[in-house]
Amino acid sequence: MLTLRVSTFLGLFATLLAAQGTLADYERSIGLRGRLEPLLAGTVADIRWIGKTGTFSYSRRTVEGVEYLISDSGGNRKPAFDHKRLAEALAKATGQKVDAAKLNLVGLNVLENGKGIEFRRGDDAWFADLAEYKVNRNPQRAQFGRGPRVPELERPVASPDGKHEVFLRNYNIWLRAKAGEEKPVALSTDGSEGNYYALSANAWSPDGKKVAVYRIRPGQRRQIHMVESSPADQVQPKLKSIPYVKPGDALDLPRPVFFDVASRKQMEVDNALFANPYTMSEIQWRKDSRALHFNYNQRGHQVYRIIEVNAETGSPRAVVEETSPTFFCYYSKLFRRDIADGREVIWASERDGWNHLYLYDGVSGRVKNQITKGEWVVRSVAAVDEDKRELYFVASGMDAGKDPYLRHLFRVKFDGSGLTRLTKEEGDHHVIVSPDFQFFTDAYSRVDLAPVTALRRTSEGTLVTELGKVDGEAIAGTGWRAPEVLKAKARDGKTDIWGVLFRPSNFDASRKYPVLEYIYAGPQDSFVPKTFTPSHPMQAMAELGFVVVQMDGMGTSNRAKAFHDVSWRNIGDAGFPDRILWHKAAAAKYPWYDLDRVGIYGHSAGGQNSLGALLLHGDFYKAAASSAGCHDNRMDKMSWNEQWMSWPVGPEYAASSNVEHAHKLKGKLLLAVGELDENVDPASTMQVVNALIKAGKMFDLLVVPGAGHGLPPYYERKRSDFFVRNLLGVEPPDWNVVKAPEPEPR
Repeated sequence: MLTLRVSTFLGLFATLLAAQGTLADYERSIGLRGRLEPLLAGTVADIRWIGKTGTFSYSRRTVEGVEYLISDSGGNRKPAFDHKRLAEALAKATGQKVDAAKLNLVGLNVLENGKGIEFRRGDDAWFADLAEYKVNRNPQRAQFGRGPRVPELERPVASPDGKHEVFLRNYNIWLRAKAGEEKPVALSTDGSEGNYYALSANAWSPDGKKVAVYRIRPGQRRQIHMVESSPADQVQPKLKSIPYVKPGDALDLPRPVFFDVASRKQMEVDNALFANPYTMSEIQWRKDSRALHFNYNQRGHQVYRIIEVNAETGSPRAVVEETSPTFFCYYSKLFRRDIADGREVIWASERDGWNHLYLYDGVSGRVKNQITKGEWVVRSVAAVDEDKRELYFVASGMDAGKDPYLRHLFRVKFDGSGLTRLTKEEGDHHVIVSPDFQFFTDAYSRVDLAPVTALRRTSEGTLVTELGKVDGEAIAGTGWRAPEVLKAKARDGKTDIWGVLFRPSNFDASRKYPVLEYIYAGPQDSFVPKTFTPSHPMQAMAELGFVVVQMDGMGTSNRAKAFHDVSWRNIGDAGFPDRILWHKAAAAKYPWYDLDRVGIYGHSAGGQNSLGALLLHGDFYKAAASSAGCHDNRMDKMSWNEQWMSWPVGPEYAASSNVEHAHKLKGKLLLAVGELDENVDPASTMQVVNALIKAGKMFDLLVVPGAGHGLPPYYERKRSDFFVRNLLGVEPPDWNVVKAPEPEPR
């Protein structure tokens, strides 16, 4: 019989008592979603106009689950299908029980004839015949992948009249008749493995007289290698290798070539205007076959051109040329719309310091007029009505003193006149314009305003009908408190930095609260939440006893070009001078905001940022949790890093590297990485681990077997424990003794 010593028993009892001090907080944190999401009935999602029918489909949350509806432009609605019959059909096809109120259809597409629907459910794509309610897997919709930099096809491409086709053989382009015994003819003979021809679906000119293709000199084929330590199907580990292009690697070099089909004449195009591509888009033909055209993004992202090549002479010209002393942001700001077969072009540019739209003469290459102008930002173009020469665009920052990230819909004529605001409510508006430009759906909310979704007329934004509304008072009645929007001056003393602050639901203003900052400072976007999300992960962290904040510092997107340019060759800055000032302004406003206990956490680029906080600003930040970090931009994927850090690789890469600064570590650090991360090379984390060890620095490390870029809930608990221990000064529950709370079902 095993005897338990008194001292051991007392130690165990003390551990349990200590756990009770935070166990309720953990339970409240983990159960947040389960408590609040059932109250989101009325939320509308997956809005999709059906062809040009004037009707649209959408989903709406109910108390029981989700319903799928169809509405016409008059607001008359009906079920999109028989939910019960579809559930029965899916159950029969899958052999699993399916609840009609919880179908969980993703990307629902109602066919224009109304006879069928396409959707994704789980890992499969499906098609359902609504006449007989038969469902089948739809493998064509199941394929989602990353294409090559220059689109290529292995299959033949037929001529417009269907009589001939071109195809690839031994790296060359061949021509053959689709019927009869005519022998294939080689259009090219100089293709090789080291300089091959590639087909695209748009190879033929519309008149069928010419074929345009790329000839490609392949670049470097780098691979990264990972060890899967614990595979499910065998005892021994596996080596996994994937293609992965990094900054500075040699890229494919495409060059357009076209052939006259009748004469078999081959014509190469002078590449002086596109000699050093980062990307070249798929070749397109003008509808009248007068020219071919493509987009050219020069390596380094400082030159971007629309190239048009005369089909008779082979002479290229730049229809539009964009240059920047820093970067041309093609990630989210690139917009091109050709009008009248390219005789006019609508183009987005930050050339005046703000992202705006311009109308080009596509023949002369000159700007006819600037369509939008002002110290605000065009975020996207929602629709273009060529007949009326009007466009609908989404913009932010037009309201002085208001949150400059909240998006609104506007209409304007091509000549810049007639600017009309179509959304009036203060909130972040997600809009979809109908194919006939008569209506738009408008889903809007704020972090402190529950969602409303409406159907409106584009004439003046007037309301047709409300499609759904969430009861914000019911959510507030649970004790939930909305996050607070705060702003403070940036390092320049003039620019406002906007952020949000989450308090725990049992907040007590008489206490001092340690602060956690969630960070993602990637320059490709802005990241502070602008929409209503009561069970936000930052709220869950706050429930453990923290004030949790997030702000968009200089170097992030969706503000002025100068604001964005702070990140140019300077990823390591991450807006920290602005972030620290924001923290200090919050502390000056609120005595419970404890500047002596500030922690930070982030994932991916945020993982790089959060570790950088301790390395470069360790006198301010006291603890950091960094997961899946890109700790050295030379180690990460080319596509993201060369956009901001430039090319060729220079000393600025080392200046922003956490590896280079690892010896400066102050404070408490938790690093985490998945051993099979295909997004950020996991060796990036291990190299910073190596540098920390060499510098004699102490830290915690979690390597998750089998995990990719996303980490399992185990890491979230580990991260929570890390901050509870190091900022709250409380020993978290011993999860080997105390059963961890389970998330409540959704």
